[in-house]
Amino acid sequence: MTGSIEQGTSQTHGSTHILHFLVRLPRRMESVWPALSTPQGLAGWFTAVDVLEPRLGGAVTLRDLGSGQVTAWDVDRVAEYTVEGGGRIRFHLERDGEEGSALRFTHEFQGERESEERWRARFERLIELLGKP
Repeated sequence: MTGSIEQGTSQTHGSTHILHFLVRLPRRMESVWPALSTPQGLAGWFTAVDVLEPRLGGAVTLRDLGSGQVTAWDVDRVAEYTVEGGGRIRFHLERDGEEGSALRFTHEFQGERESEERWRARFERLIELLGKP
């Protein structure tokens, strides 16, 4: 199984932008989870993490986005980070067949800091990273 970015949509409501992606990943949820929920995993494809307390209400600092807190945490399934200036970033994993995972991603933010193209490039790096033996 290879990974793919099947869907990317962008909506704007006033000054709030919402990006959604469906990303199919070539690994089981248990293998994908560390890439979304650990400083080392996130740094491998997204951004350096200065602080991450892996629990609901825990502190988080994503170097390129800002500091805030973990606003949803369901081990092996959901990680959501809400940071000052960077908005709300939600990773929701689901099973996709016997060997794969589907990542439902949402980024809700103000301003023009992020784009669908930047996230698409990040997800391509994630797929590449997970595709390595």
